[in-house]
Amino acid sequence: MGNAPPIPGGPGREPRPRPVSSRATFTQLRRSRRRAWSGPVRVQFIPTPGTDRARQVAFAVPRKVGGAVERNRVRRRLRAVVAETSAALPPGAYLIGTDQGVRGLPFQELRTKVIEAMQRASQVAPR
Repeated sequence: MGNAPPIPGGPGREPRPRPVSSRATFTQLRRSRRRAWSGPVRVQFIPTPGTDRARQVAFAVPRKVGGAVERNRVRRRLRAVVAETSAALPPGAYLIGTDQGVRGLPFQELRTKVIEAMQRASQVAPR
C-alpha cells in the first residue's frame, strides 16, 4: 500500500475536470467566439465567472470519425490528454471537437494539437 501511485485528482493535486452537464453551458459554448483550431481539433471556451476555479470539458466527436468503437476510442484519448494537462489551463468550460483527421494521429501529436488549441482558445479576447 505504501508504494501505490498517487491518484489523479487526489490530495495535493488539481481535481480532474468535470464533464459539462448543463444545457445552458452547452449553449454558451456553441455560441462562444473564443475558439481555436489546431489541425483536426477545434476548441471553444467560456471563462468561469467569479472565483470558481473549476474546469469543465465536453467532447464532440461526429459520426464522420467512424463507428461507435472508433468514436469512443477518440474520446478516451482526448480525456487522457485533458486529464494530464488541465491544471495548467485557465478555469472555464471547454468544448473539444474533432474531425476525421484525428483517427490517424499518434498520441503525442494529438496531445500537442489539443493543448495548443485549448491554450489559444482560452487566450482569445472576447468580442
